[in-house]
Amino acid sequence: MLFLFLLCICLNPKDLVKKFKLVTASATPTVETPKISFRGKNPKDVNVLVVGSTGYIGKFVVKELVKRGFNVTAIARERSGIRGKNSKEETLEMLSGANVCFSDVTNLESLEKSIENLGMSVDVVVSCLASRSGGVKDSWLIDYEATKNSLLAVCSATTLRFKSLYLGRQIAISPLLEFQRAKLKFEAELIEEAKKDQRFTYSIVRPTAFFKSLAGQVELVKDGKPYVMFGDGKLCACKPISEPDLASFIADCVLSQELINKILPIGGPGDALTPLEQGEMLFRLAGKEPKFLKVPIQIMDFAIGVLDFLVKIFPSLEDAAEFGKIGRYYAAESMLIWDPETGEYDAEKTPSYGNDTLEQFFKRVLEEGMSGQELGEQTIF
Repeated sequence: MLFLFLLCICLNPKDLVKKFKLVTASATPTVETPKISFRGKNPKDVNVLVVGSTGYIGKFVVKELVKRGFNVTAIARERSGIRGKNSKEETLEMLSGANVCFSDVTNLESLEKSIENLGMSVDVVVSCLASRSGGVKDSWLIDYEATKNSLLAVCSATTLRFKSLYLGRQIAISPLLEFQRAKLKFEAELIEEAKKDQRFTYSIVRPTAFFKSLAGQVELVKDGKPYVMFGDGKLCACKPISEPDLASFIADCVLSQELINKILPIGGPGDALTPLEQGEMLFRLAGKEPKFLKVPIQIMDFAIGVLDFLVKIFPSLEDAAEFGKIGRYYAAESMLIWDPETGEYDAEKTPSYGNDTLEQFFKRVLEEGMSGQELGEQTIF
């Protein structure tokens, strides 16, 4: 449920704060500083700020940026991880090689002070922020407000130009889920600013599916139980990408001139796979006789209808209703490029990147387990 957004700002960041109307415009005119590009710098001289750094994708991104020699600063909560399970010491170890700044992305004033206290200009902002649950309020708090806070805080604290990255999901036809609406609202504001000022650039990366999202039934298959799928198992397909490969693509975006002002869908290598094909692969690798449990998709439609009705009476059920819609979405919608001309998802038009395959991943987790791939609160994603 992540958006990768890459924003290049070639104007005074203070101007962007005004454009987003979150501070009162000063009576003193802003003096525009000369255009400065970081793309010609050595990576060690490029200051990269990462928010969402301890999330599932964020920690891979930090590792890749550090490996490439960038000067990385990671923003993290004092208690990071699923339900705050990681201490400061564990977070510092997880983000080894990066400078770690403990702050709260949901509090703009606090975040502004934290970034200002870093005492350095920021060249690149990478946002891997994402709602953990996909709940209605959480989606708007994290996928929109906290992400916007991260951009505004850097704008307020620096007087130089910078570029920003933002991680997202494939969205079909029109947004059907609350986290999609939240993400697209922020994205639309960025694109609108780029239209108004050509010095303002962006890149939005939309991965198709993550390996971990497809691993929820590994243990069931390993134990000889049936693989559960909706309909005939061919309702949807995806080209999943590994976390290291996605992090590598994000790192490519940092300095690439060719990837600015674009929405960049990206998948892993190989053909698109349906749930049926994923299940067949798992059984083959596990050496088990294939057994499938086919569930009519209409069951989910009925459950969602009931929950939507109950929400009108019991508003506290709004997240339960939203979770049902999220499950329904990923059970039936392909994580591929939508071709408006044909009215279909197109695997051929969905770009591939990297070398890691889902088969290699399944083989590894069958042998070694899901250590480091825990689904946590994002099981349905």
